[in-house]
Amino acid sequence: MKKTGRLARSSRKTKETTISLHFNIDGEGKSQISTGILFLDHMLTLFSKHGLFDLAINAAGDLGVDIHHTNEDVGLCLGDALSKALQNKRGIKRFGSAYVTMDEALSRVVVDISGRPSFYIDNQVKLPAPLEKDKYDWQTLKHFLQSFAQKGGLNLHVSVLKGEDFHHIVESIFKALGKALDEATIIDKRIKGIPSTKGIL
Repeated sequence: MKKTGRLARSSRKTKETTISLHFNIDGEGKSQISTGILFLDHMLTLFSKHGLFDLAINAAGDLGVDIHHTNEDVGLCLGDALSKALQNKRGIKRFGSAYVTMDEALSRVVVDISGRPSFYIDNQVKLPAPLEKDKYDWQTLKHFLQSFAQKGGLNLHVSVLKGEDFHHIVESIFKALGKALDEATIIDKRIKGIPSTKGIL
């Protein structure tokens, strides 16, 4: 993986999970992801690819109980790594948004790297059945995104505008998240210092 750019590592070890994560904002979209949750691996690979982030995750968790702890802790580690990689946040565009379709599904993600974490999700469709293989459902998705926003210091808004297939809906969300975050983390040479009238993010 690319060794230059805004890089960070994050790790977490509890009685429930052991996670190591490497994140490069200024990457090429390369990923090596193993969380034990195959659907989450797929979604994070899409996030990396379309956000042009380099991302490596190795996670082991109590999946014999359920996927809850691993899903949450990977989200926390990813947010932590993003926050560290942003360094002092000087010159970043700060705001980003993206609409992404996946067949019949359409999602919008809007992000503000505000330092004041909050998460909102608006679903405008009748939710289809969750995936059976990993038992990845709507609550699990929300928990991941909330954990990511919390540790990443993000104001994150997600809207599902259309969709009939659960896989397609979640895929459109993760792709849009990658693209919105890519926009928000770009260094804009016109921006001098911290992009806030408060002088701090």
